[in-house]
Amino acid sequence: MDVVAHYAWFGAGLLLMTALTVGLGWWAGTGLRLFPLWAILRAVVQLGVIAVLLRGILSVPWTVAGFVLLMLTTASLTAIGRIHELWHGRFAAVAGVLAGAAIALVVIFGLRLVDLQVRYLVAVGGIIIGNSMSAATLAGRNFLRTSRARKDEVEAWLSLGATPARAHQDIGRESVRESLIPTLDQTKSTGLVTLPGAFVGALFGGASPAVAAQFQLVVLAGIALTMTVTAIVVTRVAGSTPYVANPQG
Repeated sequence: MDVVAHYAWFGAGLLLMTALTVGLGWWAGTGLRLFPLWAILRAVVQLGVIAVLLRGILSVPWTVAGFVLLMLTTASLTAIGRIHELWHGRFAAVAGVLAGAAIALVVIFGLRLVDLQVRYLVAVGGIIIGNSMSAATLAGRNFLRTSRARKDEVEAWLSLGATPARAHQDIGRESVRESLIPTLDQTKSTGLVTLPGAFVGALFGGASPAVAAQFQLVVLAGIALTMTVTAIVVTRVAGSTPYVANPQG
């Protein structure tokens, strides 16, 4: 099979899977409509661009700083779009993503759990930043939903003279916990239910199973750390005001 035929077959298969996803979502009434198709098309374009960029980045190490900054900016903007309804939601999203990603990456490379090489920084950075973005979205949306449901409780605390932080304390804790449970469940089932991407990727890259497992464990611990920090920062910022929703969106 020549190169053109290979990519044509690959594209057709990808399109078929996406069509099945859209069709099932439509049938089930999820309301997502063509969003899965749009998401896949964006991923195709973005990954294509990244594949080209990475050739240059991996050959010119100093450019990795710009690439990591691009990932952080994109992650922050995405999280902002998801939790902008929160009062101070924009600041919470940026602060959460930056704090979570920065702390996790400093710990990982500072403890030399992974060698500080360009390829590892790009790989681990992408995973950590992506999960920090997810944590900001999950924690922020959980906080907003729970705050609205428990509005009377918050107002009661405030009427008794409690600070906004104290009035939202239990809600923040619940939001952090709920945002972390899916990831922690997946972590504890790793190797029995799932074979994570970092592990499989390391194997495909020629690493031994032991080295691949070691790399994956670092990634899993880093994800747990970045998501915890991000979720705490987002909920603390969101709970620092007596208001719940931003009237200006």
